[in-house]
Amino acid sequence: MIRAISVDVAINLAQFSQQLFQSGLEHRIVEESGKQTIWVGSDREAYVVQQRLNDWLQSAPTPEEISAANAGPALKTTAIQYGLLRWLVATWFGFRRCPITWSLIAGCLAVAVFSRLGDDTYSVRVLFYPLLPEDSLVQLFLAIDSVAEAIRTLTPMLLHFGELHLIFNMLWLWYFGRQLEKLQSWWVFLLLVIVTSFVGNTAQYWHLGYNNFGGMSGVVYGLVGYAWMIYHFIPRTGLMLSNKMFVIFIAALFLMEVLASSMIATAAHAGGLIAGVLLGGLTAAYYRLYLRQDMLGHSLK
Repeated sequence: MIRAISVDVAINLAQFSQQLFQSGLEHRIVEESGKQTIWVGSDREAYVVQQRLNDWLQSAPTPEEISAANAGPALKTTAIQYGLLRWLVATWFGFRRCPITWSLIAGCLAVAVFSRLGDDTYSVRVLFYPLLPEDSLVQLFLAIDSVAEAIRTLTPMLLHFGELHLIFNMLWLWYFGRQLEKLQSWWVFLLLVIVTSFVGNTAQYWHLGYNNFGGMSGVVYGLVGYAWMIYHFIPRTGLMLSNKMFVIFIAALFLMEVLASSMIATAAHAGGLIAGVLLGGLTAAYYRLYLRQDMLGHSLK
């Protein structure tokens, strides 16, 4: 195994270790000469551990905060207020780092409240995919003759029908969106969202022939496909993704088609996934072959 990094023995790495295992990164933590050493299986994994540990240490509570949390009622109140302030500041900086991801989440939550989680579809009818001729894709594309109709090919991603539908999509949008948005320019991530949303929604409309569908699932699967390609072909980027996680998403897509195709927009999932894989492949080829980089922003050595 390869030594990734060593830290002081006073630091509790239990939570960090659990996060690594959850992301599929096998490792061992060994105490050596008053230090805790993290061992991994490859140089790439060592680099990923170093980056994640640095982020984790910056966000972990300080000893003073822990002491304040365990103190008397007055100090606990102060600690709660301080913790709330820290949360608000962290949320603000999180929004500044990933404005598109957080804006999409806020938009979905607002639409969910306004439509009562999809029970009142009439109030949000303007967000449904426009009624276009579905005889062929060429006719469908040519029928999009205004900016409003073009926007409506994207807005079904804001619609959700039920609590589980909303929660599932928002969690995965946050998980993948915040990683990918921080790696590249904002307009690259926005383009990724637009393309995967358009392809997923159009695939679903063309497959069904009607527009009573919605959800961020097409975009989520697009982000999964894109991230998987980056994970494999630009590995030093350090995305929190594994082959096991990707297989689970593919298996879930297959099961949804077999068991609940009439209730779930599987064509949108598949369309978004294919678009994400293609865009990820193009991005990887651009970085590896043209820019000669094996990590976003770092040259090959």
